Amino acid sequence: MTRDLRTVIFDVGGVLLDWDPRYLYRRLLPDEAAVERFLAEVCTPTWNAEVDRGWPWPAAVAERCTAFPDHAELITAYDARWSEMVAGPIEGTVAILQELRGGPGLYALTNFSTPKFAQVRAEYPFLSWFAGIVVSAEERLIKPDPRLYQILFDRHGLDPAAAVYIDDSVANVTTARELGMTGLHFTGPDQLRGDLTQLGLLPARATSITGAARNLA
Repeated sequence: MTRDLRTVIFDVGGVLLDWDPRYLYRRLLPDEAAVERFLAEVCTPTWNAEVDRGWPWPAAVAERCTAFPDHAELITAYDARWSEMVAGPIEGTVAILQELRGGPGLYALTNFSTPKFAQVRAEYPFLSWFAGIVVSAEERLIKPDPRLYQILFDRHGLDPAAAVYIDDSVANVTTARELGMTGLHFTGPDQLRGDLTQLGLLPARATSITGAARNLA
């Protein structure tokens, strides 16, 4: 039985925005091994997640600088030069978001620090297309904690059974499915377009005669 899908919920980083701290640290460190070591041992994903949970940037940076004084300049750059970690929008996904406007209700659920989200929201107009956005730092909860999803449901009166959730994190998608949503693991815009087309949320794209002839050549 096909669900009556009325809502599409997007993650932001990794789905709509191409964010990766490697973009910055490849400029600051001599080689890929040094970049990976720094991000695994100093400014770790766990540390970054606590900032997304609402730990203020000055306190988070000070804690890392105390623990790793030899890396103080690199640690400070994580905050001061954070914008260099954003390569820009993932254009194919933004195009999909544009096509969905005027159809299902559009929402976002994102792990993000408050000041950095304010920064990208001012820079990227497509983040204003959502009917509602829940930002982890503002709630002091991070995905995949189901309580953060529930805040989105309750605040905007959403029915999980009528919602599609899109995220590049398998763990976050798993929680969405456990809460009753149709969870889509994002691996790229083409995959997402195919999944949404199969769900009936986007129209199938007709293959042009020229394109078909080229494929048969």
